[in-house]
Formats: sequence, C-alpha cells, structure tokens
Amino acid sequence: MTRIEQTVFLLLLAVWLVALLHLFGWIPLVGTVDLSLYGLYSTAVATGWVAGNIYVRRVRGMARELRRWFLAAYLACPPGVLILLRSLAPQETQAAAPLVPLLVMGVYSIFFLVPVSLRRVGVPSEER
Repeated sequence: MTRIEQTVFLLLLAVWLVALLHLFGWIPLVGTVDLSLYGLYSTAVATGWVAGNIYVRRVRGMARELRRWFLAAYLACPPGVLILLRSLAPQETQAAAPLVPLLVMGVYSIFFLVPVSLRRVGVPSEER
C-alpha cells in the first residue's frame, strides 16, 4: 500500500470515527449542512464508481489474499463520508427518511461493484 493510500484510508477511518461519535451523541453535528437526498445519492454514485475503478486498477496483478484485504478497505472506508454527510442534515430531514444511510450504502456498494464485476471483460483468456 502506498503512502498516499495509507493517508487516505486513515482519513476515511477518522471520518467513520466522527460519524460514530455523532451517532452515540458525543459530537453534535445535526443541522450543519442541508444536503438534499438527490445530492447525497449523486455523491454516493460518484464515490462508488470512482472507488471501484481505483480498486480495479490498484489490484491488477496482486495476489488473491491481498486483493481481499484491499476489497474490504475500498468497500468499507469511503462510505463513511456519505454517512457523515447524512448526519450533518437537519433533524427534521433525518427523521423524515430514517433509512437513507442504509440506502446510501447500498447505492455506493452497487456502483462500486460494477467496475469490480466487469474487470475481466476484454481480457484475453490466456491472461486470466
């Protein structure tokens, strides 16, 4: 793992930590940013697509067991930003749609897995 990747993943884990601290009520973040659901889902789509493509590019030629660790890291770390963005919404908005964090994770996962599932398309059979 490169130094830039380590730094990015540490920052993403810090974002998850802030989101969890907010969830337990230790950090009040409600009402800081009023991001619409359309904007949140669009961010989830873009984040998932970019993370999936970076993952596919990064693990090319890597050992299988190491790829699994990278898959877990790329699949689990970036959605913390989306969850944090949702926690910044006003309380009324969060109460009106309580399943949004779960749906955002689903949207991210689907768009992450599209490039992952298509990474073998176009590769000649002797290179697989």
